Amino acid sequence: MAPSVPRLRFAPSPTGYLHVGGARTALFNWLYARKFGGQFLLRVEDTDKARSTEESTRAIFEGLQWLGLEWDEPVVHQGANLERHRADAQRMLANGTAYRCFCTQEELAQRRAAAEAAGAAFKYDRRCDRLDRVEVERRVAAGMPFTVRFRVPEGSTSWDDLVHGTIAFLNKDIEDFIVLRTDGTPIYNLAVVSDDIAMAITVVMRGDDHISNTPKQIQLYRALGAELPVFAHLPMIHGMDGKKLSKRHGATAVGDYQHLGILPSAMMNFLALLGWAPGNDIEVMSREQMIELFDPSGLQKRAAIFDLKKLEWMNGQHLALISPDELLQRALPALVAAGYGSAEEIMARREWVFSLLELLKVRSRTIDEIVWQAAPYFNEQIELDAEAVRKQWKDRALTEAILRGALEVLSPLTEWNLTSTEAALNQLAARLDLVEKPGKLYQPLRVALTGRAVSPGIFEVLVVLGRKRAQQRLEAALLRLRQDEPTPD
Repeated sequence: MAPSVPRLRFAPSPTGYLHVGGARTALFNWLYARKFGGQFLLRVEDTDKARSTEESTRAIFEGLQWLGLEWDEPVVHQGANLERHRADAQRMLANGTAYRCFCTQEELAQRRAAAEAAGAAFKYDRRCDRLDRVEVERRVAAGMPFTVRFRVPEGSTSWDDLVHGTIAFLNKDIEDFIVLRTDGTPIYNLAVVSDDIAMAITVVMRGDDHISNTPKQIQLYRALGAELPVFAHLPMIHGMDGKKLSKRHGATAVGDYQHLGILPSAMMNFLALLGWAPGNDIEVMSREQMIELFDPSGLQKRAAIFDLKKLEWMNGQHLALISPDELLQRALPALVAAGYGSAEEIMARREWVFSLLELLKVRSRTIDEIVWQAAPYFNEQIELDAEAVRKQWKDRALTEAILRGALEVLSPLTEWNLTSTEAALNQLAARLDLVEKPGKLYQPLRVALTGRAVSPGIFEVLVVLGRKRAQQRLEAALLRLRQDEPTPD
């Protein structure tokens, strides 16, 4: 049984950006903590000084904050806990669960090569554990470098995993592993256990690539006299080809999706379904719904599949759900980057922008798609898509009649709204005998007004463009039509 007030942690190494797999792990830890009234903590495992960077640390923080995965206590930096790690190694030396090993890397490499040449698997033979106390003290006094090895006990090590059920390892298959290097720095397993004990972590939820580390860590917990946490090992994330997710499948950093127009709520929802099923065929969920529905029994053993099309579909669902204020907040940087104006200029037309975004989001799956669709409405001049012109203006005489007729019926309107523009164009459709074929009327107009063959409804387009700009577009289209007329032989 999991403790009644759980404490969970996400512990990334700052050697790169926040990977999709790491973000999914952080999310499940966060959901567990929020569901059961616990704490979600963040620990940066920065003991690898050669590869750890401030840029990566900042990117991890920003990725978590973008997703809304707030942590409940100050960030712990593993590199600051070196003295405690060493002290824990000394405690194990003192209680006999660890010993000093004076074997050099060269000696170990020679024995490994000899074992391989003999067709045997190499395993440390505990020769330094057979040294008597006086000899050990003599070597230490002489300044001989040594590592600290953990003495793996007899028997087996098992635990009840929240995801996989009972998992057991025979201890004879685990060699006496190093916990402290010759320079006094800890190996990963010691640092993790020492920190988890100090942080009072009660549930360790991580990727199932850590399963092989768990028996070693359980033995370290016991050697240090600490209570074991509950373990949960999450399935790997694969690409559509069934192989482990990597850059060959496309973007793997959470930040990339932020810049591709994916909403954080959609990314969170999508990640939650990579290895967890809420049941009842539920897919689209808010943060609050995810917390309410989260149940560790729904965590799945099989590898999850990262389907980019599913993510885009999910994003479209969340676009439809968010408020106009949030949509504008999310879209504003992209609108500015697209050159539609400064943030101040765009916000000065706030109500108009609201109506435009609400109109465009229906046909969009990402913020980027909304921004692309917005070009004809923000830009004074539009570029007519050549293929759309070729296809929709094929009948030049009818197209000219439509454009002229549209100007004639729209210009006298005293009010410019959905009702009045629809009534005017219905009048034109009757005049041109196109009532039964509205597409033949609307498509040439759509190209004239937006430059494209696809847009929101023609009446919405007219209203958002406004009377003046719509008339200017129709007049420009007529001029273009005349200029493109073939010259007689």
